[in-house]
Amino acid sequence: MKCNVGPGDRWFRILGGLLVIIVLGWFFKSWWALIGVVLVLTGIFRFCPLYVPLKIDTGKKQNP
Repeated sequence: MKCNVGPGDRWFRILGGLLVIIVLGWFFKSWWALIGVVLVLTGIFRFCPLYVPLKIDTGKKQNP
């Protein structure tokens, strides 16, 4: 499993996922918080399965 999530994308996923978990899960008491869990997990593991068929890789090293 090749990492395809870059550092900026990673932190956005983790922080955004936590926010979604708090707002949707706790506040609305719904199962929609699972979206936040998926975001957090893809941020932690630095791999997004949806990026593979779309051929997106935000983890590529950029040349200065």
